[in-house]
Amino acid sequence: MMEVSYDKRTEVLQVATELFEQGPDWVTFFREVLGIDGVVRRAFPDAMSLATFEKSPEYDTIQHMLVKLRAQSIPPSDSQEPTRVITVRLPQSLHDSLRNEAHLRHTSMNKLCISKLLQVINDELVPAGTS
Repeated sequence: MMEVSYDKRTEVLQVATELFEQGPDWVTFFREVLGIDGVVRRAFPDAMSLATFEKSPEYDTIQHMLVKLRAQSIPPSDSQEPTRVITVRLPQSLHDSLRNEAHLRHTSMNKLCISKLLQVINDELVPAGTS
């Protein structure tokens, strides 16, 4: 496994913490920290270093910050971050399972699915192909 510099991990966490303390909405935090042009991707631009960082305690702390921000508010309507809609084809049994899980967690399916999409996925668990 590739070694990721402790200093770089610490710097990324420091930037994330400073932003978190300003109390942004979760979308802004995600965009600035974890988004395509965010501090994490700039610090760890290649797949191996990013994957290694995603297994670090610093990344876990950033994920917990994101969860706290998501619990606090609905993101404001922002021209810098328009909302997009995706359609996902899934079997009825998976849909039923998601609906049930959302009900048990006292949340919406939308919030539950966004939470699931924000999680790191092991590449071995994603099948190759187009559908």
